[in-house]
Amino acid sequence: MLLVTCFILPGCATRVQNVLQPLAAAPRDTNQVPMLVATTRKPSNDPGQLFSGERGTSISINSVTVSLPADTHRKIGEVQWPSRVPPNPEKEFAVIDVAKVESEPRVLQWFRQHRNAKRQVVIFVHGFNNTYADGVFRLAQITHDSGTDATPILFTWPSRGRTFDYLYDKESANYSRRALEDMIIQVAKSPDVEDVTILAHSMGGWLAAEALRGVAMREKSIPAKVKNVVLASPDIDIDVFRRQFVEMGPKRPHFVILTSTHDKALEVSSWLSGGIDRVGGSDLRPYASILSELKVSVIDTSAIASKDPLGHNTFADSPEIVRLLGQRLAGQSLSGGEVTSADRVGAAAANIAGSAARVAVAAPAWVVSGEAREVLKREISPSSGKIVDGEISY
Repeated sequence: MLLVTCFILPGCATRVQNVLQPLAAAPRDTNQVPMLVATTRKPSNDPGQLFSGERGTSISINSVTVSLPADTHRKIGEVQWPSRVPPNPEKEFAVIDVAKVESEPRVLQWFRQHRNAKRQVVIFVHGFNNTYADGVFRLAQITHDSGTDATPILFTWPSRGRTFDYLYDKESANYSRRALEDMIIQVAKSPDVEDVTILAHSMGGWLAAEALRGVAMREKSIPAKVKNVVLASPDIDIDVFRRQFVEMGPKRPHFVILTSTHDKALEVSSWLSGGIDRVGGSDLRPYASILSELKVSVIDTSAIASKDPLGHNTFADSPEIVRLLGQRLAGQSLSGGEVTSADRVGAAAANIAGSAARVAVAAPAWVVSGEAREVLKREISPSSGKIVDGEISY
């Protein structure tokens, strides 16, 4: 009951919702983050909301530009939510431009105006209990605070942004799988894109993993341009993730999983899901050496202080982790061939950016017994389809 109470309390706070109406005039001396936003949400008649938490019957695409206060007026990791409409851009996040992107040529035109020299893209998939505005402001914050110049794309699915709608949100993520698959395929096929990183949080991690599985099945493999996938506090049943991972096929991108054994939100999710561990709430460090062979890195954030009382948003609100993401987003020290000196040290000693975040990339082999290693390898290998002792491996 204590965990349920902790889960609910943050949703009780009231705040201004209709914050997406662009300012009449663009502010000066602020930071600006332009992004492309694709959504499966139902459009709203309120220009300050743009899209509701209900499910739409099409994929809508908009370009949105967000203004952030000057760095002297904010702290890394903070989303300064507007206290009124219109917001005060000197102290709060504000939207300065919204436009429909009505055709594929317009998408290409927008991207060519905002791409970096390496043609890198970051696709962000938000988690449970997020409105359209939540996703927009969070991606703007991550993009600016991490220092990445990769082109930001938000995929926002129909979350109602209400604590008690967990099951509705979960079905909405399921509803949006094909749309995210389509977007990943289209982005990867674009000649204007060379490097794709997918950053997904919480329930969005399940959606991203499921979409990648679908892409692999449709395209026979995940496109080579999709080089990195970062799953932050993924709310994924640990058995389901094993199946997703296997079914993505052998040509998988490099995965980074941010976990914490102190994530109270994932404790509640586990309780709601029959007591099955969630990937983001599990201690995966003992399996680091095996996971490394599969191009999976584990970053344990359990010791990191978070502004979130649930310990669920550390990936974005902890300055240490945001800086780490900045080093690793969009191909920066994330590809399988690029291993940092800290990575080589292993889980027992690696200390990234002077923080308590531990990168479990090359843990000593003795951490896991030979038998356990063989079992895990067998479980994450494709099935031969043969019957052995009355069973077919799955």
